[in-house]
Amino acid sequence: MAHCIIPEAEKILDKKFKVLDKGFVRLVDYLGSDARIVEAARVSYGKGTKTVSDDARLINRLMRDDHTSPFEQVIFTFHVKLPIFVARQWIRHRTAHVNEISGRYSVMGSEFYVPRKSDIAFQNPDNKQGRSKESVEPWLQNDVQESLRTGQEESYKRYEGLLDRNIARELSRIALPLSLYTEWYWQIDLHNLFRFLRLRLDPHAQLEIRAYAKVMMDLCKKVCPIAFAAFEEHVLYAQRFSKSELATLKNLLNGKTAGLEGKALDRFEAKLGIAGEKTGRKELRKKLAAESLLLRKEN
Repeated sequence: MAHCIIPEAEKILDKKFKVLDKGFVRLVDYLGSDARIVEAARVSYGKGTKTVSDDARLINRLMRDDHTSPFEQVIFTFHVKLPIFVARQWIRHRTAHVNEISGRYSVMGSEFYVPRKSDIAFQNPDNKQGRSKESVEPWLQNDVQESLRTGQEESYKRYEGLLDRNIARELSRIALPLSLYTEWYWQIDLHNLFRFLRLRLDPHAQLEIRAYAKVMMDLCKKVCPIAFAAFEEHVLYAQRFSKSELATLKNLLNGKTAGLEGKALDRFEAKLGIAGEKTGRKELRKKLAAESLLLRKEN
């Protein structure tokens, strides 16, 4: 089939969408669409379908049954401006092509990320890589922001001072902090973008990279709305249960006790949305048992 042109995608193509205080995401280009996924799956000529509903059923089945290769036929190219500490997390997704601005060749700008007051939090005592939900006093929020800004300004002055003394750019740049904004072009296929989004939209991912992932998903939905609907149904808002958790579900369906204890039970209940709710667990067991009995009667 010919090059895919999606009117809704063309409206947002090459426009900057703000992320954080000074960052942005720009969809530079795209290759393929829902139709390309369908065509690749059926290995046929032309559209290969009769109706949109046929396409939706096929794409839904591909996603549900984990047939991933047709999704690799769709490619996105982004221009992203982001803090270096976010870029260091992002680059761990190695199934993409990236070209980043070089501090060896260019003089880096003086733009740094400063979190909003509402995003400043204490260390989570249980999660060593996360933030606590405990609120931070306004005076401390102000102090944190001021401390970050002062440190950033001092770091950049040292950087400029080294450059003024003709110290090599590749050495001078090491004075700069992780909050400095960098830019890159990032190209990835849809299958691997889904993997990126699944991890980076998770509530356990750092808030700043979640903000970028959210904007990227909103943009790419314009290109492949059917594929993203299937992704949300079967991956993003779905849950994966372990062998022990499936056994627990069977126990609950039969009106028995869960069979899990401690953190294993906590994780299981979190997947069901009843974490820490003893009454919720009892009600769930009753509901599942009742539904199971109803199904047995109907069959």
